[in-house]
Amino acid sequence: MREKKYHIYLTAEEQSRVIQSLIRLKNELLEQGRYTDAVDDVLCKVLAAKKKHNLFI
Repeated sequence: MREKKYHIYLTAEEQSRVIQSLIRLKNELLEQGRYTDAVDDVLCKVLAAKKKHNLFI
C-alpha cells in the first residue's frame, strides 16, 4: 500500500523556524546518545522543498 502524502505550505519565516527546531531536536538527541535518523529525514525534506514565490506583493 502506498504511503499517504501530505503537503504543507510555509512562509519563509515558518520554514526557518521549522529548520531551527529540527536542528535543536537533533542536537538534543545526539546529547542523549539516541538515533537521529527520523529527524535527519524530515530535515532533508524541508531543506529540499520547492520554494513557492508569492506573485502578489
